Amino acid sequence: MVVVAPSPNIRSSEKTQALELPMVDLSLDRAESSKLIVKASQEYGFFKVINHGVAEDIVKKMEEESVNFFAKPLAEKQGGGPANPFGYGFKNIGFNGDMGEVEYLLLPANPLAIAQRSRTLSNDPPKFSSVVNSYIQAVTGVACEILDLMAEGLGIPQTSLFSDLIRAVDSDSVLRLNHYPPLLADDDTSSSPSALSKVGFGEHSDPQILTILRSNDVGGLQISLSDGVWVPVSPDPTAFYVNVGDLLQAMTNGRLVSVRHRAVVSSREKSRISMAYFGGPPLDTLIKAPPEMLTPQKPGLYKPFTWADYKKTSYSLRLGDTRLNLYRTT
Repeated sequence: MVVVAPSPNIRSSEKTQALELPMVDLSLDRAESSKLIVKASQEYGFFKVINHGVAEDIVKKMEEESVNFFAKPLAEKQGGGPANPFGYGFKNIGFNGDMGEVEYLLLPANPLAIAQRSRTLSNDPPKFSSVVNSYIQAVTGVACEILDLMAEGLGIPQTSLFSDLIRAVDSDSVLRLNHYPPLLADDDTSSSPSALSKVGFGEHSDPQILTILRSNDVGGLQISLSDGVWVPVSPDPTAFYVNVGDLLQAMTNGRLVSVRHRAVVSSREKSRISMAYFGGPPLDTLIKAPPEMLTPQKPGLYKPFTWADYKKTSYSLRLGDTRLNLYRTT
């Protein structure tokens, strides 16, 4: 569901200070939260949210199911794959030869589909299905709340314009569970043990509307705020990370930015586990900016397109290839 060619080990000649992303407290005054979300989405394309209303028990159970699944013998995990696109995948990311030090489980955000797939993914399918569906329902609610606040902050009268797309019964949202194993002792041949990292998941932007990410206390997420400069993001297992997707950049006429990011593996002691919810619209949704996002000084940047067309384009390209610019008007 993303679009960097296979990359060798990453060596850094200098340490880059970890970035503390903007924090948004969703319990604050609504107007204040809205303002902070829009500002962070314009400047970083990423931010963190706290006091989001998701019960810690829901998150904990989802993390436990993720850990339990990836701890299974490989043969058992492969019973849930291969990812095509849904199912279990290992190192091969997508269909175009992209590689990463990651194993993952991609699931449709649909209760009936989850119930069916649980039979091949868990020794206790009803429990797995219940945990996953509860988590998806909770983070969908967070995503909708954030999208409504974005619309308010952008001055769009129909404040549910974005969130209605992922509330739809036939929305094309997905959940991806990622496991990045720690580096092995022979992975690092440099004199400095901290100088080497491996690509876990290569450079990409998320093609959907919005991503809600939760990870454990192991770092690895990096974002590119300018060409060629990668900045590590400090891990925070107590918050949700939120990032703008390509569709939201198009629907806001470039006002909000879908930033390239990647995951690297550098820890020797502990695996990194992340759970990413990608809010996607129904396949036939026409993606275009509302009138409030257009001005004489900044007319439409992108030609209208459907999510089905954009999704097809995304699957046809490699990680890191340009996608949204293919739909620019000029």
